[in-house]
Amino acid sequence: MKGPHRKPCRRILSTRRNSRDYIIQTATLPPSQTATTTALKKKEKKKKRSSKMAFSSFLYSPIHFAVPNPLSHLPRRRHLSVTAAVPPISDVAAVADALDGTTIAVIGGGSVAALAAVLSLSDPEKRRQMQAEEVGGGDKEVVREYFNNDGFQRWRRIYGDGDDVNKVQRDIRLGHSMTVENVMKMLLDEGPLAGLTVCDAGCGTGCLSIPLAREGAVVAASDISAAMVAEAEKQARNELLKGEDKLPPGVVLPRFEVSDLESLNGKYDTVVCLDVLIHYPQNKADAMIAHLASLAENRLILSFAPKTFYYDLLKRIGELFPGPSKATRAYLHAEADVERALQKVGWKIRKRGLTTTQFYFSRIVEAVPA
Repeated sequence: MKGPHRKPCRRILSTRRNSRDYIIQTATLPPSQTATTTALKKKEKKKKRSSKMAFSSFLYSPIHFAVPNPLSHLPRRRHLSVTAAVPPISDVAAVADALDGTTIAVIGGGSVAALAAVLSLSDPEKRRQMQAEEVGGGDKEVVREYFNNDGFQRWRRIYGDGDDVNKVQRDIRLGHSMTVENVMKMLLDEGPLAGLTVCDAGCGTGCLSIPLAREGAVVAASDISAAMVAEAEKQARNELLKGEDKLPPGVVLPRFEVSDLESLNGKYDTVVCLDVLIHYPQNKADAMIAHLASLAENRLILSFAPKTFYYDLLKRIGELFPGPSKATRAYLHAEADVERALQKVGWKIRKRGLTTTQFYFSRIVEAVPA
């Protein structure tokens, strides 16, 4: 019914299908209800804008920290309860484990500063030193030990296609597969890969080596973990041979070997190193980038966990919750630092990409000789 004092209006009902799907109907409302509805719409838009500014996705569950009031000389001592809001990042696998099944609330800048102050009191370095002493070495030995034991079991499940993974691990699997797809697209944009020599440095279970070989590339793949290399060889044979005695025409089995990045040698048209720099601090990453560039003749592709304030903060939160899967250090890298390291050895970035899921963030750069 139309009238001078009424007009059609869209009203949001209280019933929800999910957090982003509301049932909406068109109704005729009196002016007072129309004003209320308009206010609700504005509130909802403001809420969405705040959500986008924070991060693309969040886990929701409050973490409370008790921070003493600096005015402790007063008769009554008060404590500030801080609810921490931090975005997820999965390139740091340890953090994903710590946050699995929990939720984190959104807060403003003042609370983030308070949380950062609390985190400054943590001492993950002591735990890392103890881990290094157990295996009798530094970062490299810790990484080798981890990926030959607990880490191998964990990442074999993540890189596989089975159902024995939790929600976080499944999301990391999706993110890593997207990175592999993006790298394959970068390579194929330049033309067919048949006969192209490629070094897959830090090959894991062969997630990139196998599709490269399927496209006809001649792949030399390596990993610091003997367990990973054995798994990669097995998967390559299963997927490329497909139960036959001979490989399809134009397909060559990747050559796998156990090696750390520092020991790699030879010359290749293209060198690819995915999600490995997370195990190197920036000063060592510079030398590693230079070494990888020396192996490549035409192209170097790197992926790494990007360093931002929020990602770094989340990583430090994860360090407060030690667990069996957190046996390795996780280093984030600013894109500017990676670009600077490439420029030092005469290379420049030609293409850039970013892979993001709820728990996985990875920056991809393709560099060529300057």
